Amino acid sequence: MVTLVGVLGQVGLFGQAGLFGQGAGGNGTLLWIVLGVIAAAVVAGILLYNQLVTLSVRCDNAWSDIDIQLKRRHDLIPNIVEAVKGYVGYEKGTLEAVVNARAKAMSPGSAQETAAAENALTGTLKSLFALAESYPQLRGSEQFTGLQQSLSSIEEALQAARRYYNASVRELNTSVRLFPWNLLAGAAGARPREFFEISDAAERAVPSVKMS
Repeated sequence: MVTLVGVLGQVGLFGQAGLFGQGAGGNGTLLWIVLGVIAAAVVAGILLYNQLVTLSVRCDNAWSDIDIQLKRRHDLIPNIVEAVKGYVGYEKGTLEAVVNARAKAMSPGSAQETAAAENALTGTLKSLFALAESYPQLRGSEQFTGLQQSLSSIEEALQAARRYYNASVRELNTSVRLFPWNLLAGAAGARPREFFEISDAAERAVPSVKMS
């Protein structure tokens, strides 16, 4: 019975003069080297692809953390407005500015658009808290004080989430521009992301009011 190896030997694949043979002037060794290089390239490509996917997923998760904190912030603002309205109801301009800024901030947009809207909202909140300075009864209200503390806690969590997101974006953006990651970026669905930036140090500050 003719075996498979015997047949392959007859056609020169495993014979002394075959590609994998020892007597083909080193052709067998060269072919093994070529196959090894190809296998290494495939493994490297898989690792790079998985790394790009991981970086993209990390950015998505980091943005979700920001979105959660923004939603908490947006949900708290109506309570703050209602608490202030009871003391400064005739200051409609300031209260309406906060409500309008909140509505704009809740509209979906890019990271830069969201940051700009949140900056504007922070500005109106600072005006609202500055207004509260003129009303001792409001400053002494436990409800108002509790809401302010809740907002400060949210702002701190938001800043932590923003720093993590920007660090993740920086790593992703660097990777997709470097060789050989850039060759696989499209296939992995990895693309440069926008940073979530606060444009001004004054806007970055947590809105606060002195409780003296």
